[in-house]
Amino acid sequence: MTTVLGWLAAFLLIVMAFLVLFQVFTRYVLDDPASFTEELVRYFLIWTGFIGGAYAFVTRQHMALVFVRDRFGEGPRRWLMAFADGLVLVFALVVIVIGGTQLAIGAWGHPSPLLGVPRGLVYAVAPVAGLFIVLAQVINVWEDVTGKRIPNPHDETADEGAPL
Repeated sequence: MTTVLGWLAAFLLIVMAFLVLFQVFTRYVLDDPASFTEELVRYFLIWTGFIGGAYAFVTRQHMALVFVRDRFGEGPRRWLMAFADGLVLVFALVVIVIGGTQLAIGAWGHPSPLLGVPRGLVYAVAPVAGLFIVLAQVINVWEDVTGKRIPNPHDETADEGAPL
């Protein structure tokens, strides 16, 4: 899961970079700007944001305000983290997965102005990334409550099975 999200985000960033370079080339060298690149880069940026957000939750590298958490002892800290991760899980499920699905379905019949692709295709990333976040948060809550880490081959800083 981590590998797929990481490679997908990296691929989208590379494609966006090439599209922007192509746009600059066609605008300033050929004096005939490629109009499709702006809309395509905007849609890829939306996808990259959602995929990158899901990657951050899966790897637990998202931003966090730790000054409150670090004031507690180990026991209360674990429950505080479980509560916070549970809130994120509920938010991801209700807003991102369910709300994103409704948004994608509602926008499916509306084509984008330039490319003509259904806008629902652009918004479909929300429920997909939301499912990754929900899955990551279920694992995170379990790790918070039990104090045991699920081994992640991509996490070089954590010992396998070490408590949080």
